[in-house]
Amino acid sequence: MPLASFYPHYVTKVERKGRTQAEVDQVISWLTGYDDDGLRTVLETEVDLETFFGQAPAFNPAASLITGTICGYKVQEIEDPLMQKIRYMDKLVDEVAQGKAMEKILRNA
Repeated sequence: MPLASFYPHYVTKVERKGRTQAEVDQVISWLTGYDDDGLRTVLETEVDLETFFGQAPAFNPAASLITGTICGYKVQEIEDPLMQKIRYMDKLVDEVAQGKAMEKILRNA
């Protein structure tokens, strides 16, 4: 499944709560190391999630600090590496939508 298929849902979710697309992009960049141009390219070319995460310029080692439940699963306990990365991203976007401070979302990075 390409990131481009659900990225608009991330943006809609946070915008309904008064947050911005730029904040979604910021948390995705923090997690993966993609800059704005890289993220735009991935979205335009409809790169699938496995490739998106596999080619991430710099997956953030602080991602292991992301904890909590998303879709009924504790992200820290998900065994499949790809699914865990997807859920990390989901959790970050949820935290943006919940109105958390960006400093806390980015684990004080």
